[in-house]
Amino acid sequence: MSDAKVTTEHDKIRNWVEERGGRPAAVKGTGKGGDPGVLRIDFPGYTGDESLMPITWEQFFEKFEKERLAFLYQEETKEGGESRFSKLTNREEAKKTLGAKNQGH
Repeated sequence: MSDAKVTTEHDKIRNWVEERGGRPAAVKGTGKGGDPGVLRIDFPGYTGDESLMPITWEQFFEKFEKERLAFLYQEETKEGGESRFSKLTNREEAKKTLGAKNQGH
């Protein structure tokens, strides 16, 4: 696997996701009130419409900041192709896993 990177920059996250055809989503049934619930990135053809619901980028980043999340991602696969690997993780955990040198602010 190619090196993973981590960022908290909203524009970087949005660009990476949209360049790969993805969109912000939440797991159905996990939110209540104004909270969208558990955040995910939905890539067409990778998940069922049954489990995720689309949300706006504004909703996504509001929850992203409230939960102090970081976006772990990979630009390319080991073979050099475009990667869709990404994971939402706790910021403190991301620092421990990847070290401060990869932190994007």
